Amino acid sequence: MRILPIIATVCALSLPASAQDLTALARVDPAKSVISDGWFGGTTLTLGLSQGVPFRVFLLDDPARLVVDFREADWSGVNTADLLPEPGRITGLRFGPFQPGWSRLVADLAEPMIPREIGMPVNKGSGQATLEIALKSATPEEFAAAAGAPVDPAWTMALAAPPKAVADLKEVPFRVVLDPGHGGVDPGAETDGILEKDLMLSFAQALRDTLVRDGVDVVMTRDTDHFVALETRVAIAHQAEGDLFISLHADSLQHGGAKGATVYTLSDDASDTATDHLAARHNRADIIAGADLTGSDDEVASVLLDLARQETEPRSVAAAKVLVEGMKAAGGPMNRHPLRNAGFSVLKSADIPSVLIEIGFLSSKRDLANLRDPIWRAVMVSAIADSIAKWRDADAALKPLIRQ
Repeated sequence: MRILPIIATVCALSLPASAQDLTALARVDPAKSVISDGWFGGTTLTLGLSQGVPFRVFLLDDPARLVVDFREADWSGVNTADLLPEPGRITGLRFGPFQPGWSRLVADLAEPMIPREIGMPVNKGSGQATLEIALKSATPEEFAAAAGAPVDPAWTMALAAPPKAVADLKEVPFRVVLDPGHGGVDPGAETDGILEKDLMLSFAQALRDTLVRDGVDVVMTRDTDHFVALETRVAIAHQAEGDLFISLHADSLQHGGAKGATVYTLSDDASDTATDHLAARHNRADIIAGADLTGSDDEVASVLLDLARQETEPRSVAAAKVLVEGMKAAGGPMNRHPLRNAGFSVLKSADIPSVLIEIGFLSSKRDLANLRDPIWRAVMVSAIADSIAKWRDADAALKPLIRQ
């Protein structure tokens, strides 16, 4: 039983020809949007839109998720509670930008359900549209047969196109790849309406500007609010031929009362239980954003890890130590154990020294106050930039000794 092609066909036929060509932004109306469970099984997802837009619907397994992609849909002002006041057959909901020009909704399913009806009727008078997806219960076997991202070359090219900036880079002596954590449909940690993805993008942009003024070339894995897969972040660093990769985060973690800046390097084994939990959260980013991981190759990842240890790992550790020293000298505050390691997927570059910096934790009131303080951020940006320059010079001095 193969349901997915039927779903894709219904999506295409749901829109009138004129709607397929629309490029203006369609606003999601929370007042006309709701998720409801039926009394006798089944769930209906309804989204009110200011106009019809191209879209597609598909399922992903392990864990079970419903994914809806939209062309030019604006989710501003829409909260999860507007659509899902309390968990039911849909237990969680995420939505927002996915790639430039595209947005995504990901719904976590408590039980196997497959679309029974999909439609987007458009009001001829107002142009407003309503996306309706009726889900029905299914067996695990039926769900597994229907799951999988549809093969659609047009969508694949649009969503997976590499950043143009990487291909156009000029040759320079030293290049840093900055990776603002999360983005788009993956907000990261959230506290008091503050989103990790927004904080880290702003911080990365400030750090980029400081480094550029110091003569360092900088590549950003994302420079807007859109989702970038973990594997793509690493690929961007390789395409850019980066000399140093820095992933920036400000997570929320209750284990051990986490607080203070911490710098992480790659390792099979986590430094402690809290770090292990943190790595697990970071490594779920692709699942959170509705990525299909069925093609992941653990054997390849293992080879990359082995290669990284031979030469890059000690250079990464050296960079982490210099960063910890610089941030501490600038007043931190630092974590009690500021230098840690774990199996962060985003650090698995085979030949680029890579570190992940938790600038602070949104779960700490002190850290949250610092992260919201522009003066504190400016001081920390300067400290990190100075530390990068210090490591660059020390690393360059050691290069003649490498592999001797």
